[in-house]
Amino acid sequence: MSTESPGSHDEGAAVAALQDVYESIRQELARIIVGQERIVRLLLACLLARGHCLLIGVPGLAKTLLVKTLSQCLQLTFRRIQFTPDLMPADIVGSEIIQENEGRLDFEYQSGPVFAHLVLADEINRTPPKTQAALLEAMQERHVTVAGQTRDLPDPFLVVATQNPIEQEGTYPLPEAQLDRFMFSLNVGYPDKPEEVEIVRRTTVRSLPEVTPCIRAEDIVNAQVLIQSAPVTDHVVDYAVEVAKATRPGDASAPQVTHDYVEWGAGPRASQYLILGAKAVALLSGKLTPEIEHVREVAEPVLRHRVITNYRATGAGVSADQVIEEILKTVPQESY
Repeated sequence: MSTESPGSHDEGAAVAALQDVYESIRQELARIIVGQERIVRLLLACLLARGHCLLIGVPGLAKTLLVKTLSQCLQLTFRRIQFTPDLMPADIVGSEIIQENEGRLDFEYQSGPVFAHLVLADEINRTPPKTQAALLEAMQERHVTVAGQTRDLPDPFLVVATQNPIEQEGTYPLPEAQLDRFMFSLNVGYPDKPEEVEIVRRTTVRSLPEVTPCIRAEDIVNAQVLIQSAPVTDHVVDYAVEVAKATRPGDASAPQVTHDYVEWGAGPRASQYLILGAKAVALLSGKLTPEIEHVREVAEPVLRHRVITNYRATGAGVSADQVIEEILKTVPQESY
């Protein structure tokens, strides 16, 4: 099933087609992945909004299986990079090697695993900053430069990076400026008991079923264009900016929870991602124009890695998610 580009057919039909595709993807993934429907929805929204995603969760929660299955469902090329302390930038972006050609030696470029539609950067905080930066530059620019030559990455292009929140020894935490490259930060939690029972049943008695593709790469690009061109009303943009401003302790209009517990708030990129994310989840819901409820739906994943709490928050046991929850209460949607 395909979606239509906004310039050639009715946008309403394109939105309806995209919603149908999303339902097919959701059903197909449910054959492999138990639960995690919100994670799936936001991962798709991130891809359609041309963003990148950080998945945080303990080992064994099927993060790799989820991303790999999603790539099969979307007919995207998939590469997994295991980040280790000895990983070098060339191991990601590729390098030139010397090859013998008709009696003479020539340099030949061999591309790295970043040349895929969907790249899983597994345990990205296990590699030194120099190597992290090589991937993050590719995420930002959507091309790599090796030996003075620039090479474009595939389109669409999505990086999903994973981090283990409980194991910190031997890791290199991403600086805030690099975390800001990720559109969403998603917490993958433990399954509840019925879900875990189903996981055990599926994975211990038979092999997983084959995945049926639901959409093509070119259709995803068309959907991305549709999202970019989707209109947004002024009051929704104002609300998104007001939410982002409310995270900044230097802003006089920020609520008391921000002044008490936040060291640094979210920058303008957060406002942009709130709107892009709202557009994407709105279209997945069958609506061309996002509402304030869609901004609120993506507020936590957009803001949680951009709100840096202070020592008072650490002492009081207050997390960034709790701060964001209080901020959303102080900027009520009824006011808009």
